[in-house]
Amino acid sequence: MTGSDLREFVAGLPKAELHVHHVGSASPRIVAELAARHAGTSPVPADPDALAEYFVFRDFAHFIEVYLSVVDLIHDAEDVWTLTYEVARELADQQVRYAELTLTPYSSVVRGIPAAAYCEAVEDARRRAAADFGLELRWCFDIPGEAGVPAADLTLEIATGLRPDGLVSFGLGGPEVGVPRAQFAPHFRAAIAEGLHSVPHAGESTGPDTVWDALTHLSAERIGHGIASVHDPRLLDHLRDAQIPLEVCPTSNVRTRSVPSLAEHPLAQLVAAGVPVTINSDDPPMFSTTLNREYEIAAELLQLSADGIADLARAAVRASFRNDAGKQELLDEIADYVEGRPGGRTPAPSLENA
Repeated sequence: MTGSDLREFVAGLPKAELHVHHVGSASPRIVAELAARHAGTSPVPADPDALAEYFVFRDFAHFIEVYLSVVDLIHDAEDVWTLTYEVARELADQQVRYAELTLTPYSSVVRGIPAAAYCEAVEDARRRAAADFGLELRWCFDIPGEAGVPAADLTLEIATGLRPDGLVSFGLGGPEVGVPRAQFAPHFRAAIAEGLHSVPHAGESTGPDTVWDALTHLSAERIGHGIASVHDPRLLDHLRDAQIPLEVCPTSNVRTRSVPSLAEHPLAQLVAAGVPVTINSDDPPMFSTTLNREYEIAAELLQLSADGIADLARAAVRASFRNDAGKQELLDEIADYVEGRPGGRTPAPSLENA
């Protein structure tokens, strides 16, 4: 399989995306449109070409600072709708059939958008995206950890009080350093009691203890990132035995300085330990990547054939919170796609040649 064959195979592969952020998915085109719409209110450049330089991060704290400056561009429900619908368009262009998009309603509500209007906007965009693009969107409402317990209180209130139809899970994002997982245990217990799944971030910019805390205090069913698990053999065994998937985002981990380089990324070690992993894009335009590119990177790191790449797509489907009929439909579509493609067992080329 040549580099072009790899790109072509990945580009056409039906996929599920499980770890991708609402605001962080705004492409330069979308961000520039919002920046122009609200000119003079934000340091975010309205020139798409200037955004590449703006999205160079010194460290994780700087990433959060830049991320929130983009959040500041979302002034009303119309902006929320535009962002959601256009993110759906760009996911569908990559043959994503199902996506669990992480939303942070707190950040918009505290900036003046009523919670009901926010939920109505994302739901309307979700229905339109299904009709226009054949993409099924679902929501994870996450707590911005840096805003503490008050943010958790409001996020839980919106999630359980308004409960939009697309909502399937409850999460925790933002910086890990200085944000103890245990303080949010009551919120996760309440969300789980309402039928929501638990999917906190943990073990990206901190060590394996954060992952243990997410499992112990937040009853995590999947872990956002979780790459630090590689440093704790007992944790690896637990994740393997309990079949708790990690939502791995290779380029994101490098761009936020959580991993020194792709060559040093622990993805292969996690897979060798038997830990379930899915491949995701996190905040793709901010990190100059796409979900397709993350699959190409994973193919190199794991030295996968086309069949192996398809297995990653299947893993994401199985780890998703889609209903069983929907999972089977997408698994069947992946099988049909692979069956119609040649060269399923040829090793993937190096990234340099891709």
